[in-house]
Amino acid sequence: MFAFIARQPILDREKDVFAYELLFRDGKGGTFPDLDPEKVRYISQRFHALGLDDISGEKTSFINFSSDTLISRFPTTLNPETVVVEITESPTQQAGLLEACQHIKQLGFKLAIDDPMMISGKHEIFPLIDIVKVDVSKSRFEVIEQKIPRFLDSNIRLVAEQVDSYDQFNTCRDLGFDLFQGYFFAQPETRIQRQLPASKMNLVDLMGESSQSHFDLERINQIIERDAALSYILLRFINNPTINKRFKITSLKHALNFMGEIEIKKFIALLSLANLGDDKPLELIHMSLVRAKFFDLLSQERKMNTDPPIGFLVGLFSMLDALLDQNIEDILKQLPLTESVNDALLGKSKEFNSYIQLVRALEGALWLNVVKQSKTLDIDQKHLHSLYNQAIVWGNGVKNAISAYFPRPAIR
Repeated sequence: MFAFIARQPILDREKDVFAYELLFRDGKGGTFPDLDPEKVRYISQRFHALGLDDISGEKTSFINFSSDTLISRFPTTLNPETVVVEITESPTQQAGLLEACQHIKQLGFKLAIDDPMMISGKHEIFPLIDIVKVDVSKSRFEVIEQKIPRFLDSNIRLVAEQVDSYDQFNTCRDLGFDLFQGYFFAQPETRIQRQLPASKMNLVDLMGESSQSHFDLERINQIIERDAALSYILLRFINNPTINKRFKITSLKHALNFMGEIEIKKFIALLSLANLGDDKPLELIHMSLVRAKFFDLLSQERKMNTDPPIGFLVGLFSMLDALLDQNIEDILKQLPLTESVNDALLGKSKEFNSYIQLVRALEGALWLNVVKQSKTLDIDQKHLHSLYNQAIVWGNGVKNAISAYFPRPAIR
């Protein structure tokens, strides 16, 4: 079980999540931590610790290991079906590392290597490697293109790291990479779309209602009744065990009786967002879900007014620019959100600016920034990790509820 950890998605050519790379705060350089049993028990008892399945949401986990751990303390509890062992040091510089890699391969694990120089096919480690990761920010594409064929010919999969724009994603895909790590998918694409399409206006209306202090049940019912699919999806959300374990909800009015106005506001906002960005990678929605729950928990810790649930809404809508490929200023002119939500999304709220900086630090394993924001918000940094872990579990559950009907993004 782990409490202090970050995860970074690795996407395939269709922009679906293939795996997550896990970065551990207690391990040197993000590597798998070598903790004594007493500390493991302490962490499990005091903090909201997660297993690898909780963190990676049933996807493959890429885990970095130091040479010492690989050689003498490799954990026997890891599952070779779901874990890729990532080598962080050159096998030529550490005695015994090559033999350790051979043993780990015999256990059934796949091996990945971070290789900015793109390792020679003559190297002893080459036959053992399943995946090569290339930092495209440190290598010229012309050089990469020359070296790629030997990997493809050997059935070695290639991961492009530090892919920060759709242009880079398209270039790497054309070169032969089939896995991509970086937050390119969280950036707006260079497509001009000045107005939201008329088909999305029902969703826009729901977003507006979710941010109001007054809950107008009849108004919301009228909006949902315009589109039969919306009612079905809303009920599916609300009946997800992650959200509601006790009752079978059959209508919005029924849901209101059992869940209350605040929770319903959250889920009509969630419903709107999931369908507003229906041509985008599901991971973008997933990140928005985690942020929504995390900001909601932070707002409660900070004793903020939660009706309307501004923290939840700001987290949920914090990636609207990437979902809609527009500047946030242009988007907000088209949405009937309250002034407090708009100000937060425009960076005019000191409180929510800290939330944004904090969640980016947790997403990117920028641990010193986590410490800084914990002081700003006056919340213990370890407790912040616990809240974020709760948000990850919640986000995984809700994502699973929507992924069955979520449209696959088009490849551009």
